Order: sequence, then C-alpha cells, then structure tokens
Amino acid sequence: MAVTRFAPSPTGYLHIGGLRTALYSYLWARKTKGQFRLRIEDTDTQRNNEDAMKAILEAFEWVGMDFDGEVEYQSKRLDIYKEYIQKLLDEGNAYYCYMAKEELDALREKQMANKQTPRYDGTWRPEEGKTLPLIPEGVEPVVRIKAPKEGMITFIDGVKSIMNFNCSEVDDFVIARSNGMPTYNFVVTIDDALMGITDVIRGDDHLTNTAKQIIIYEALGFNIPKFYHVPMINNPQGKKLSKRDGALDVMEYKRQGFLPETLLNFLVRLGWSHGDQEIFSMEEMLELFDPSNINKSASSYNEEKLLWLNSHYIKNVSNERLANELEYFDCHIKGHDKKEIILDLCKERAQTLIELKEAINKIILRPTSYEAKGTKKFIKEDTIKFLEIYLQTLEENKESLHLACDYEVITKPFIEKFELKFPQLFQPIRISLTGGTQAPSVYDIMAVLGFDEVKSRILTAIERNFGKEA
Repeated sequence: MAVTRFAPSPTGYLHIGGLRTALYSYLWARKTKGQFRLRIEDTDTQRNNEDAMKAILEAFEWVGMDFDGEVEYQSKRLDIYKEYIQKLLDEGNAYYCYMAKEELDALREKQMANKQTPRYDGTWRPEEGKTLPLIPEGVEPVVRIKAPKEGMITFIDGVKSIMNFNCSEVDDFVIARSNGMPTYNFVVTIDDALMGITDVIRGDDHLTNTAKQIIIYEALGFNIPKFYHVPMINNPQGKKLSKRDGALDVMEYKRQGFLPETLLNFLVRLGWSHGDQEIFSMEEMLELFDPSNINKSASSYNEEKLLWLNSHYIKNVSNERLANELEYFDCHIKGHDKKEIILDLCKERAQTLIELKEAINKIILRPTSYEAKGTKKFIKEDTIKFLEIYLQTLEENKESLHLACDYEVITKPFIEKFELKFPQLFQPIRISLTGGTQAPSVYDIMAVLGFDEVKSRILTAIERNFGKEA
C-alpha cells in the first residue's frame, strides 16, 4: 500500500502542473489501496494567499479527487519542527552558525570570482580539534545541518533510475533561519516522515532538493520514501509553460467550459501512456496507472487535444449531467420540455460548455440580429417570395408537423417543385431562426421550435429584411 501526498504552497492558484502531480499521487495511492494525503505548505506567512488556499480545495472538489484524513497545515506544526531541530542539535548533527549575511555574501563573491561553486565554508561547523570563532554580539544564528563531506548520496528514482549526488556538491545547508522558522527542505522531510509517506511523486524541479532531504532523513533515522520525479510540461515550442500556453488556474478551465473528466484525462496523458490509448475513464486510470511508467522526457501541452477530449466527453456524458453543468453558465435548460432533443442537437459540434450554451441559445432564444455575411450571401431578390410560399405550405400541413422527419416530408417536394438548391432555402431559414448560418439541421430546429414559433421567427426576419440596411 502506497501512502502519497500532494503538498502545494498557497502562494498562488493551483495550476495544471500541480494538478497533474496530485493526480499521479492520487491514482497510485488508490490503486494500491493506500492513502492519499493533502498538506498545505503555508509556513511562508508573507506570501500566503487565503483565496489561493481555498481555490486548491475547490479544485480538488471540482475534479472529484478525495483525500484521506484532515488537511495538514504546516503552520500548525511549528512546535514539531522545533523539536526535531533541537534533536539534531543535541545529537551533534546540526549546529548554530553565526556568520553574518555580509560575511556570507563576501564569501560567495570570492568563490564566484575564483570560478568555484558558491557554498558555505564550514566556519562554524564543530569538529574535533577545531577552535570556533568567538560568538559575535547582535547576530541571531541560523541552524545548519552537518552534511557528509565525502562519498555519494545515491537513490533510485522511479522515473529517472539511479541518481548520484557527490557529497562535495552539498554544503551544510540551513535548516532553521535566524528567526527560528524552519526551511522548506527540513519541514518537507519531517512531514513526509511523520505522515508515513512511502512514495513521493513530484516535479523534477525538486530533484536537487532530494539529496538534501535524504541527509535529513538519515540524520534523524527516518525511513526514506521512494521518489518519482516527473518531467515538466512544456509549451509546443519546448519552453516552460506560461499562462499564454495553458498554465492557468485549474478553476479557469471550469470557467472556460471544460469538464473535469477532460482535464484529468488530458493531464494523465501528459507524461504517461498506455499503448496508443487516448481516452481514459477514472476506472481505467486506476487500473492501468503505474508511476514507474511515467515518461522520462518532458511533455508538450496541446490545446487541440484538450478541445478534442472535451468534445468527446460532452458528447458522451448524460444530458442530465450537461443540463446541470450548464447551470453554471446561466443556461437553464433543465426544465425545457425538449431538453433531450436540444442537447442531442447541440452537443455534436460543441468543444466547450460555453460553445454548447451558445448553440442552445441560438435555438431557444429569438435572434436579435442577423449575420451580415450570411445575409449578403444567401438573401437574394426572390428569397422572401420563396419563404412566404414555404410558410404557406407549412401552414397547410401544420397539424402533421411534429418531428424533424415531418418537416422533411413537406420540404423536399417544395424544393423540387421550385427547382431550388438546398442552401437557397435552408440558409435563409437558418438565418431567420437562429440569426446565423452555423447551426444544426433545419429540420431538427423547426421540430424543436414548433410551427408557430418557426412562422413567427421567419416573418420577423422578413419584416426586418434580415437586418439589411434600407
């Protein structure tokens, strides 16, 4: 059983890269009948954002990813961190460092001038036979861990295989600042250990942190979890994903009309695959996902695929579900007596719920204007004459007009009788009924509206001369 976690910092809204990490962690925990925990890393009190914190929980609820236990907040665990810092100090695995910031800056400048990697030089590191400097007045010390000076830090990464870090590359890094606040690498290690995390799945921008965290694990005698470092999501040009490319707040995808199934399906494939399969239900993800099969190379964000997936899910979820989702966009069709027909018509072309709403509104709302380009192309001198005769034909048969096929039975002979081409009649009708030339089948629209509404809309369009200037 795997115990995984997702640990965002509430300094900004949850973006899709974070949600993908959470999804991978969630799937692995659920597949192994383990636990998926949520921890909010909110020790940076100056940068924390209360709205961002709420948005993280809102995003989890929207995509339907539940977590085990209560949300853990690092800000409520400070006493625990101080206890373990003191433990390291007491056991000689950490020490106070009184090097002032100015001294540290000067040291780094000197090292860089000598083309050396900037690192702490161990001035305050207690060692046998070494005399430490006198403690300066007015300097609040930081706490540094005693990192090993020789050898290798080695671990097997579930994505990248064997990783080796030379101990000479890791200095005695700070685990508590001069104000007593513990640092990121320290609190992450303590939390993961005490929460019993067995598998850490995170972005590979954390790879260098892992070596430092392993030093802390070993110094405190904690079990070291299995690490999986997931490559980043790039834009189509292979560069870091930006807001322009799709690195949006997760809830912005909801506002843009995407279904949560779409986003999860899209994200699971951004870095993981199962043959050539593109469509994955949550059940299939849970059955097939294994973090060991995460791709070693970065993935590319593809908006066309995202829209294609959303179109697929819009077509395949129930109409009842679509009607509920459309409420969010102020499209209230749940009580419409022809809800099923309207949704079946409109969802075939819709790539987002917003497009679906717009298609529905074209049918159920009377047009307030008429597409200029379509009007210029399809409304000719004899168009109004044919429409008036067509309306008269429908009126003569209105008692039998109920289904789309009923309108078709009347319309086809009419077209043949007057030797019209289909667009000569259908596009003027479509413009009359919806205001534009892009809409579902005219027969279907007329069946939904009913004869009286069809007649009224066509007569209104004729009266307004289809919006043409006089």
